[in-house]
Amino acid sequence: MQRKSLLVLLVALVALVALGSVSAQDGEPLKIGLLVDESGPLTIYGYELEYGFKLGLLYAAGVNPADFSSVDEALAAVTVAGRPVEVVVRDNGSNADTASSQARELIEQEGVEILVGAPSSGVMTGVQQVAVDSDVILFAAPAANPAITGANFNVNTFRICRNTNQDFLAFAPYATQELGTNFVILAIDNDFGRGSAAAAVNVLASAGITFGSEPIYAPLETTDFTPFLQQVLDSGADAVLPIWAGDSSVTLFQQIAELNVQDQMAVVAAFNSNDIVKVSDPSTIGNVSWIVYHYSFPQNPVNDWMVEQHKAVYNDVPDLFTECSFATAQALVAAVEATGGDTLPESMIPVLEGFVFEGPKGTYAIRPSDHQALVPMYIAKLANLDDPDQNYYELLAEVPANQIIPPVLLPEGLADRVAMDADFLTSLMEMVPEATPSS
Repeated sequence: MQRKSLLVLLVALVALVALGSVSAQDGEPLKIGLLVDESGPLTIYGYELEYGFKLGLLYAAGVNPADFSSVDEALAAVTVAGRPVEVVVRDNGSNADTASSQARELIEQEGVEILVGAPSSGVMTGVQQVAVDSDVILFAAPAANPAITGANFNVNTFRICRNTNQDFLAFAPYATQELGTNFVILAIDNDFGRGSAAAAVNVLASAGITFGSEPIYAPLETTDFTPFLQQVLDSGADAVLPIWAGDSSVTLFQQIAELNVQDQMAVVAAFNSNDIVKVSDPSTIGNVSWIVYHYSFPQNPVNDWMVEQHKAVYNDVPDLFTECSFATAQALVAAVEATGGDTLPESMIPVLEGFVFEGPKGTYAIRPSDHQALVPMYIAKLANLDDPDQNYYELLAEVPANQIIPPVLLPEGLADRVAMDADFLTSLMEMVPEATPSS
């Protein structure tokens, strides 16, 4: 009899714990797990993720950091649907196994109800599986491999940041007009590099660009790029498209300059974070490319707030991925508010699918079928490398979300989800303006 009573008690306790995670009452803390890289090859993006996400929470909750002595003190004043918010940060160093273990620990031991992160696309694959196994929502940010909302799609994953298909769609019209039609790709040999190279080939080939060779892959830890760059030079291409990320980008572009690659072909690479760009070779001044975000481009109240507060709190301007991390926090807060504090996927998913809101870049729209946000992008020219305010660019054009709609690349068996997008895309076409050239 005693054993039966104990069993009933244990079952009741388990039910209470589950109920708490399903529909928390007012006042129960909402714990968010933030997965960053602040010690590995993508450290610079890890800090952008943390700073942008925390500021986005403050903005969405209507909390002014100027009223507090620190960001963490300000965050302690944030409530969402009556629930105080706690952000639990874990540094994975871009190690996929570490990140998956941290994600499980955050959910099972820390009581985290929503996951956000991370810079590394390879990390995100494992974390996506943890999220769906644990039945929590994951916001992928800022990892850019199209597979995250494509081949690896699951309904628990949303991405408010862009993917690299959107990069190449934004740049394709300029590339075909100005750079020739024969390209070669040099990419990191990891999930991000291979996924992005495939995206580049698919998107740019449809715009009339050919690739004379298979992509050339180099390990992320490469310090001597000479043999890989020699393959690039031997390709006879009109342009090389380096697909790289993190601190080693500096070494790659220094060696591109040292080997005078730019004298034999165009070097077409996405503009990077400010701290990476400002140590570029001066020969890159005048280059034209796409960029995810630069603080000086958007002209709207949300971006103005983010720039002002980022300067005040961090004594620096927002950077490449500060924007989409900020916007991720906005979407998260809006969804939890709409559900009355319920963080279960079955409650949040209907809110987030098709959700449209105004963020730092303007209009963000989450495509229902694959949970990929459609966002504006920018084409810019590198104007200088020494502006004291890190205002390095001349904006050539803002390309709105409705002109850079990436293909839906869902796994087999989920193709019928595309039908969810019809009304959403019609509304988006009516809502978002045409491309805006810089005056």
